[in-house]
Amino acid sequence: MRIKTLVVAMAAVASLAPIVSQAQSSEDNPWMLRVRAVDLLWQNGQTNTLSTLNVKAENQVIPEFDISYFFTKNIAAELVLTYPQQVNITAGSGNTSVGKITALPPSLLVQYHFTELGAFKPYVGVGVNYTIFGNRQNFPALGNSVTVDQSSLGAVAQIGADYMFDRNWGVNLDLKYATISTNVNTVAGNTNLGKLTLNPWMPAVGVTYKF
Repeated sequence: MRIKTLVVAMAAVASLAPIVSQAQSSEDNPWMLRVRAVDLLWQNGQTNTLSTLNVKAENQVIPEFDISYFFTKNIAAELVLTYPQQVNITAGSGNTSVGKITALPPSLLVQYHFTELGAFKPYVGVGVNYTIFGNRQNFPALGNSVTVDQSSLGAVAQIGADYMFDRNWGVNLDLKYATISTNVNTVAGNTNLGKLTLNPWMPAVGVTYKF
């Protein structure tokens, strides 16, 4: 159901493109690409046994690739992509590594761009995040006795700005916040040990290319 929700949302945005693109100036290409370096700052909220064990995801820097489509000069949709990222999971007072899972966290956002400030073009956005977890039982320090959810569906908000050096090239600063969480369960008996609320802040810097 979660996958279907994301697919339907993406299909709805895509279906609008031929209609609203008619509003574009003949001189404007509606596509924009960005490549960013993102600092994943996990919030690591814990419940139940996870709080006692001090289970956390370790902060990391990841690459990000983003595709934007401008329906008008102000309204755009952005698809945020990366490849599956390894996330180090720690536990205990010494933050000892207990294993690594993978996370693939695509997001789809609708944005409003402020375009009356010359080369400086700030924007705000809101949308949906769908994170897929892999290697879900990869906790060798715990005897691979626990596992996490297969996926997480949540909201994502964004604020940022492009500074365009010319018609095509610019630099991008971006900040996103996403709601991501997963339950941790025992493999034997499927007993819930608590919820790890990741909810990362994601400051980023990157390069912008406008077609």
